[in-house]
Amino acid sequence: MLIESFQNEKIKNITRLLTDNRFRKKSNVFVVEGLQENERAQQYDFEPVEFYICESIFSGNLPKQGKIHNVNQKVYEKIAYRGTSEGIIGVYKTKEADLSLFKPKPNSTVIIVEGVEKPGNLGAILRSCEAFGIDALIVTDAKTDFYNPNVIRSSVGCLFGMEVFQAENPETLDFLQKNRFEIYTTIMDVDAEDLYKRDLTQKSAVLFGTEHSGLSEFWIGEGKNTLIPMSGSIDSLNLSNAVAITCYESLRQKKS
Repeated sequence: MLIESFQNEKIKNITRLLTDNRFRKKSNVFVVEGLQENERAQQYDFEPVEFYICESIFSGNLPKQGKIHNVNQKVYEKIAYRGTSEGIIGVYKTKEADLSLFKPKPNSTVIIVEGVEKPGNLGAILRSCEAFGIDALIVTDAKTDFYNPNVIRSSVGCLFGMEVFQAENPETLDFLQKNRFEIYTTIMDVDAEDLYKRDLTQKSAVLFGTEHSGLSEFWIGEGKNTLIPMSGSIDSLNLSNAVAITCYESLRQKKS
């Protein structure tokens, strides 16, 4: 059956999943748009529920799991964040993100971001973490969730290949201490050491704060202050850029 009406209950449901964070969390499902992103979700064993496909746009192979609904182009453009993006939208079950599920290796490097607010930044951070071999991303005191459509879009599906966890600050600190992580905080301080002088080949965690105010007072004194050396007139970088530099430095040290 071809869905041609915006008033179809399934179309109303997927629109709500895209726009209502609370409804998405309560439903325990999320939306993935685009061919590459859907292929990555299935590659990393996310369980598909259903797909919405516009045959006049879609040119890939049909998914082997999940129910398929055909929609016309007007309906597809209504529910697609990027308009005519490749003609496929998938709905998947979320995975548990409890920090207790993470089993770090002896040389694991993790990135921790506290209270990140912008989905685009979180997506870019995920992309850098995946690209440079970071073992896990932990988001503390989260202001946005991993399954926000903007996070998935800006991560280009890198979310699916990463170990990602959400936790509160005290739980995260307890986890790091029990697992004997070297903790590096990014707090501006006269005693801060350059990032390149830190040993990221060992079990280490690098923490970053919010875009506008940095790490909270909770983390003061809980790690070794670390900064990216800069020679310009500004004293800070965009959060996702700072994380990207750190991720690359971790890979560089481990490869050398």
